[in-house]
Amino acid sequence: MANIKSQIKRNKQNVVARERNKAVKSELRTRTKNAVAAVGTEDEESTLRIAVKRIDMAASKGIIHKNQAANKKSGLMKRLNALREEA
Repeated sequence: MANIKSQIKRNKQNVVARERNKAVKSELRTRTKNAVAAVGTEDEESTLRIAVKRIDMAASKGIIHKNQAANKKSGLMKRLNALREEA
């Protein structure tokens, strides 16, 4: 345990940030899963738009790197296009 006042505060801030980041990353996985599940339905376009928006927001807030956001969007699009080809 830290003895320095500023480090104690920093540790508390890190806990809060870690919980927030964990929640956002979990939401990204959920939104991606929903977008994949919605292929072929009338909600397909809206769920895809929401998933991409959440990925972009996470990148802009620094939760994920901008290149990782680009990779996630690219992978999502490839998956969706492959599923559309099957159907």
